[in-house]
Formats: sequence, structure tokens, C-alpha cells
Amino acid sequence: MALYNQQELYIYNSQATKKEKFLPVNEGLVGMYVCGPTVYNKVHLGNCRTFISFDLVFRYLKHLDYKVRYVRNITDAGHLENDAEEGEDRIAKKARLEELEPMEVVQKYTVDFHDILREFNNIPPSIEPTATGHIVEQIEIIKTIVDKGLAYEANGSVYFDVMEYHKNNHYGILSGRKIEDLIANTRELAGQSEKKNPQDFALWKKAEPQHIMRWPSPWGVGFPGWHLECTAMSTKYLGEEFDIHGGGMDLKFPHHECEIAQGKAATGKDPVHYWMHANMLTLNGKKMAKSTGNNILPEEIFTGNSKHLSKAYAPTVARFFMLQAHYRSILDFSDEALQAAEKGFDRLMEAMQQIDKLPTSNTSSLDVSNWKQKCYDAMNDDFNSPILIAHLFDAVKMINAIKVEKEYISKEDLQILKESMHSFVFDVLGLKSKEAAVQKDGNSTQVDSLVKMLINLRAEARANKDFATSDKIRDQLFEMGVELKDNKDGTVFTVKA
Repeated sequence: MALYNQQELYIYNSQATKKEKFLPVNEGLVGMYVCGPTVYNKVHLGNCRTFISFDLVFRYLKHLDYKVRYVRNITDAGHLENDAEEGEDRIAKKARLEELEPMEVVQKYTVDFHDILREFNNIPPSIEPTATGHIVEQIEIIKTIVDKGLAYEANGSVYFDVMEYHKNNHYGILSGRKIEDLIANTRELAGQSEKKNPQDFALWKKAEPQHIMRWPSPWGVGFPGWHLECTAMSTKYLGEEFDIHGGGMDLKFPHHECEIAQGKAATGKDPVHYWMHANMLTLNGKKMAKSTGNNILPEEIFTGNSKHLSKAYAPTVARFFMLQAHYRSILDFSDEALQAAEKGFDRLMEAMQQIDKLPTSNTSSLDVSNWKQKCYDAMNDDFNSPILIAHLFDAVKMINAIKVEKEYISKEDLQILKESMHSFVFDVLGLKSKEAAVQKDGNSTQVDSLVKMLINLRAEARANKDFATSDKIRDQLFEMGVELKDNKDGTVFTVKA
């Protein structure tokens, strides 16, 4: 019997604003879509928390024996600088600033995104489609919505008619916003004169002469609106109705609200059964912002090269720290919190090493089966990882008590304890022992940290015009098989095979 038939999973549905029993569209199968990154810069830590949260969801659904199709997109076109559909395409702007082709920018930061999530031990999605790879599908959806009278063309652009849609549907059903309030709070913006109503959003935008990312369409040369790609890709790979749609809390409005409207307009069906939203990450009690310097990149955690940190932390420790908070709660990131998480992580891993060495008895003084079900109850309660972790530390106490013979355990119960701890620690939470976590493409994260420290020392030497020391560091690293390459963004290194 599949494990999902033995456990009742409840998910907090953002649209219903309550926990609901999870019943997939098709028994035994789960379709899950998560909004991926816009690849115009290095992935920031808040994004990583979201993707780690949905990696936990993915892992637990698989653990319950569901066959899961997890789709997470890459936005490589169409995302303008703000949600008012003004400004330059973010990727095109980065390409102009870095003097690169847009697809070079996409490739550079997609690789960075994958590298960082690999460090965090995220399982890759089943499908990772791109916006530019689905222009045809997006155009077809626009044509359908226009034919139904719920979108209109204006000066080479196509806009979704929110007021017309709202006559028979509920625009605001996810975010809880009222259309009257949206109208009252709208400010006039450039280009909105093309729209029937300021609340209307772009399905297709006419490309101005300077816009370098452009495609032909029935309405002229242009590019798709940002909201449309997720509707096109989720529909193509998961169907007109699917189980779970996830993303950060900041995407609830307007992005996800617009997705619901587009999907309902195109197919007549509510596309998503369970909406899930991960909350934000703060740093030292304040909102993360690059402009104020209250910001940290994932790689800075791994190297310790940040003013906010006293030392480097293994990616698996950072992952453990994030999972100590429920995905719907705000989490504050700090050096002190990471230090505490590392101590807890080390205690957990030490206990994992002791399980095989525990003595067994004919009977047990501990109720291991009850403990195991408590672990499932935690995850069945909207993927409550902090409660699960608390139960895992109850098991740590059990292991330590058995070790000093204050408690005793049967061979059968020890096997249950061992298998359950392995499943929840490694398979569900996705943690690694530090010994396993140091492996990265054949090289350790410690080596990475040491090389980056030497790169920083070399940069200081060059700044002080101590070129002899700078060259010595470069040459000795080269002899050790580490080649440094200087570019306008700094110094990168490669390790020879």
C-alpha cells in the first residue's frame, strides 16, 4: 500500500486562507508548479529559502510514494523593471550594462542559480522550461483570450481586460483585494493611455526600436507579458487544472492573481487547487536590501566572506537553519542564529553516527512507533519542518539515553528508529553530514574557501602594489592545479582535472 494512503496530508491553501486536506487531481499523481528566478543577477538568499521550502514539499510528496511532476520555470524574457509594466527588460538591461548578449546573461546566471541550489542539496525539478522556449504557446493563449472578448489589442500591444473578466469572475480571489480599491488606488503611468482601465495588464507588449528581445506575433513584433509565461508552461506540462502552485509571498499580487485570471479566461477552469506561498527572509531584523548593504549572497555564507558573518558555514547547516522555521513564517537570518543552528546540526549528525553502535535488548522502554507517527503528523500538518526537527531531537535524546543504558530498545524498534531517522533527516529534510557535504564536483567546499581566501589576499596585495606577492600567490596556486582568471567582476578560479 502506498504511504500516502496511510497518512493524511493537510496543506494551507492561500486562496482559501485555511488548511485543507490534500486530494490530488489524479490519485497517486501530483502536479506542482513553482515560479522560478528571473536570471539577470546572482540568486539571492530569500529566493533560496523559497526554493528550499518547495524542495521540502517535493521531497515529502515523493516520500509518501506520490509520483510528482515538479515544474519550475526560468524567466529569461519579458520581466520588466517593475510590476507597472514600465521600464526596461531586466535581462536586456543587464546585457547592456555588462556588454553581453541577453542569452549570455541568461546562461551566466542560470548556471549560478543551479550551482547554488546544488550546494543546498535541492533536487532538480522534473521540468525546467524557459519563457523564450514557449513563445508560440503564449501567443496561442493570447489569441484564445482575445477571441473570448477578455483581451484587446492597442497599438501593437495586447492587454487583459480586467473589468470585463470581473463581470463573471472574481479578480482578487487570491490576494483578497477588491476591484474598487484597486481602481481608487491607481496612479497614472506612462503607456496606460493605451489601456481601457489602469488595472489591465499586458499579455503582449509592442517592442520599441531599442528593445532587443523581440518576436513576431499577429499583433506585430513584441514580447510576452511577464505573467503569461507561467500560465503557458503550467498548462502545457501539468494540464488545465493541477494540484499545487508555489512561490514567494511577494508574487501573490499581481503575478499569481493574473495567472488565475489568464488561466480561467483561457480554459474556463480554475487552474490551481492549492496555492502555497513561502514567507520572506530578513537579515539582522531588517529587510534585505542591496542598496543599504543589509544583504548577503549564498556564496558568502559558504566562504564566510561577509561583514555579517564571523565564519563560514556549510550549505547544509544553512539549509538546516532555514528549515527550523515554518515556510509561511518570516525568518531572521543572523550570525548568532547560524551558530546556534550549527551546534544543533552537529548534535543531530553525531546522534546519526551513534545509531549503528547502540546495544539492543529483548524489549523496548521507548515507544518508537508513536515517535515515528509524530514525525509524520508534523509533516502532514502543512509541512511543519520545525516540529519535525523538534521530534528528531527527541530521538537524539533517546539515542543518547540508550547509549548510556538509561533506556533500552529492541532490535526491531532500533531498525524502525534507524530507518525513520535516515528518511526524515536525509531524504525529507535533505540534509547531509558535513563529510558528505564537502564533496563538490570532486573538490571540497573547504578547498573553495581556502582558494577564495588566497584570492582576497592577492587582491589586497595588488591594491597595495605588492605585485611580487600577488604573482607568487597566482603562480603557486597554478602549480597546485588552480588557475586564476581576472575579469571586470573580480577573480574566478578553475581546478584542473
